[in-house]
Amino acid sequence: MKQTLQKIILPLGAAICLLPQISAATALLLGVAIALLFGNYYSAYTPKITKKLLSLSIIGLGAGMNLLVVINVGSKGIGYTAISIVFTLSLGVLLGRLLKAEKEASLLVSVGTAICGGSAIAAVAPVVNAKNHNISVSLGVVFLLNALALFIFPSIGHYVHLSQSQFGLWSALAIHDTSSVVGAGSIYGKEALEIATTVKLARALWIVPLVILIQAVQNIKSKQDENKAKPKYPWFILGFLAMSALVTWVPMFAASGAVIAGIARRALVITLFLIGTNMTFDTLKAVGLKPLVHGVMLWVIVASVSLASIYEGLIH
Repeated sequence: MKQTLQKIILPLGAAICLLPQISAATALLLGVAIALLFGNYYSAYTPKITKKLLSLSIIGLGAGMNLLVVINVGSKGIGYTAISIVFTLSLGVLLGRLLKAEKEASLLVSVGTAICGGSAIAAVAPVVNAKNHNISVSLGVVFLLNALALFIFPSIGHYVHLSQSQFGLWSALAIHDTSSVVGAGSIYGKEALEIATTVKLARALWIVPLVILIQAVQNIKSKQDENKAKPKYPWFILGFLAMSALVTWVPMFAASGAVIAGIARRALVITLFLIGTNMTFDTLKAVGLKPLVHGVMLWVIVASVSLASIYEGLIH
């Protein structure tokens, strides 16, 4: 009876994640719950499926981006965006070393904080060949902080009397995922929502050069160590750019691009569910609380510095 339940519970959970009401965070938590309560009967297959589905999802997400709009917005704030990303990544690496956290989990949390949360983690994970439990933990940290941001940021914004444009910029710089940026912006006001969304989308484009840079570093390490596996190349990033360029410059594909992007977002939700199913009690013990402490410390510092910079007019 128990084995029968183990066989059907994971496919049933995946089917539930097809429902539009199920968010990415809910899917991840559902996968973790199933793994902890019933185990993963398909543990020999889910990691392989996860990697392929993750890459395909990222390619599909490119169909929902208009490169011209995002590049236009991004070019105006390219200076402070680049500085903030470098600052966040550097600080993240430093905090990870001070806390003696696992390098892989530390990198994923730092990347998620620096650019766009779960999407950035999903893009970088295949490049560094990240272990499933590290992906799951880093995503969990990001989703937790995203949820807190929806409640905390609007209250802080009103308390320090941020204007609509100031709050939109702050939320885009300091909140991880685009969904939570949109949510916080909509709570604060229409102008805040518009600014937050466009700045965040422009920031998301930095995934591409970051992934290429990380891959280059991985390739150098692989050549230096003959025992390491041959370097892998982030071909899915080229697919992401190709899809985005197609829907941007070929108008007839705009409608179908929106459909593809919608399917990709749902596929990403299912991917996060599968990642969650690989989180067992053993992996939880191995990871510990360090990724959470690392993520919270990094987020608080980044949010505070960006808020102070905007409040003092250094970023506008």
